[in-house]
Amino acid sequence: MTYYNPVFHYGEGRFVADAANAGVDGLIIPDLPPEEAGSLIALAEGRLDTIFLLAPTSTPEREKLVASVSRGFIYYVSLTGITGARTDLAEGIAAKVAEVRHYTKLPVAVGFGISTPEQAGQVASFADGVIVGSALVGIIEKYGSQPKKLISQVKGFVGRLKAALPKTR
Repeated sequence: MTYYNPVFHYGEGRFVADAANAGVDGLIIPDLPPEEAGSLIALAEGRLDTIFLLAPTSTPEREKLVASVSRGFIYYVSLTGITGARTDLAEGIAAKVAEVRHYTKLPVAVGFGISTPEQAGQVASFADGVIVGSALVGIIEKYGSQPKKLISQVKGFVGRLKAALPKTR
C-alpha cells in the first residue's frame, strides 16, 4: 500500500518491475482512482494485482468500474471519513458487500474501523477478508521501543483476531 506520488516519481514501469521482483503480490494505491490508472493497470497485468477501493457512497456504476479493473480482491472501505479504531461497526456493511458481489467474483475484503476480534468475526461472517490496520498501528506505537514486547503484543492480538474468525463459510 502506498500513495501514487512515490510510484509516479520512481516511474510506474520501474516500480512495477521492482515490486514484482521483490515478491510483492498486489498494489493498493488509495489516491489513484481507476479512471486514472490505465497505464499502471497495463504495466501490472499478469505481474501484480491492482486492488481498488469502494466505499459506502459508491454508486452501482462505480462498483461495476472497480470490479472490471480490480485484480486479486476488492477493498471495501466500511465507513465514510477517516480510518481508525471504532467501538462499533458502521451500518449496512453486509448489504453493501452483497451489492458489490453482483458485479464481481473477486473476493471482497472489508477494512476501516475494524479494531477488535469481535468486529473481525462479525465482518468475516459476510466478507471474504477482514483488514485491520489502525489497531495494529496502535500496538506498534505503544510498544515500538520495546521489540520483544511489541512482537508479543502483535502476536497475541493477531492470534485473538484469528480465533474470532469463522472456521468455514
